[in-house]
Amino acid sequence: MRLLVTGNQGYLGSVMVPLLQAAGHDVVGYDTGLYADRVLGPAPTDPPTIAKDIRDVAPGDLEGFEAVIHLAALSNDPLGALEPQITHDINHHASVRLAKAAKEAGVRRFLYASTCSVYGAAGADAVTEDSPMRPVTPYAESKVRVESDVHDLADGEFEPVFLRNATAFGASPRLRADIVLNNLVGHAMLSGRVLVMSDGTPWRPLVHARDIAEAFSRCLTAPREAVHAMAFNVGAEMNNATVAQIAQEAQRAVPGSELDITGETGSDPRSYRVDFSAIRAALPGYEATWSIADGARELAAAYRSAPLTREGFDGDFVRLAVLQRKQEAGLLDADFRPR
Repeated sequence: MRLLVTGNQGYLGSVMVPLLQAAGHDVVGYDTGLYADRVLGPAPTDPPTIAKDIRDVAPGDLEGFEAVIHLAALSNDPLGALEPQITHDINHHASVRLAKAAKEAGVRRFLYASTCSVYGAAGADAVTEDSPMRPVTPYAESKVRVESDVHDLADGEFEPVFLRNATAFGASPRLRADIVLNNLVGHAMLSGRVLVMSDGTPWRPLVHARDIAEAFSRCLTAPREAVHAMAFNVGAEMNNATVAQIAQEAQRAVPGSELDITGETGSDPRSYRVDFSAIRAALPGYEATWSIADGARELAAAYRSAPLTREGFDGDFVRLAVLQRKQEAGLLDADFRPR
């Protein structure tokens, strides 16, 4: 299958593309390259890539593709809080524009990387795909809007699928240090301390980047009736964990490190556990197999072998820091467009 993958030079894309290629797909990327040079360890080999802002996509860019995997986004809550309007321009409006362009170009299947954070402050019960969505950040709100708008495009020729990923973790050639397990293990390696400033009680669902990649791969070739216009939570119930439990796994992965839960920022309102049974039912044989403990050990090994430095961890692998540095250097304008 000939595929276009947006955000192929990001954290998830750098893990997903090799898996898709190994499955026999012909992959073309679409990425502005904002993080392409932020590499931990050996540089990955990228597929042919269209270097273009997703806000400028046109139907002609998508001609000849059978499917689109849309990963590109301003990818976390601090970025969304800093520039909520730009977040909606990129994550919402540009994503809908992409879906419409794909439909116009004759693309049949459109896989959208949504997020479990659409459930927001969900309470004690494990949420399913039918649970109310209560987003509490501009990032999550943008994902909710895309799901609604793109769902309206579904018809006999256009098959959108919405994959609500749990919080990702795990090693990638283009690391993100601003997601919880990756961050905690990195700080344990660099400082000998696993620091949690909240009270550690909020629940988080986690999923390894490779398990996300496998879910997308299977949705590409699943029968239409199994996935058409459907939303799926992507992850595993075993990885529903409190922030304190996640921190404990980070500490165990780095012998000699200390755990410090200060509680100074109180409890985070984003607390939710997730039910992942629907994707297993729709995609027989699919299972998210990486545990948090497995991922913590993998990250520790990757950080040792790279090797990881404080400057790289805090600067090169934190998305907000990268964008701010590039703006200061005149490489990006105020709207995060490359100059």
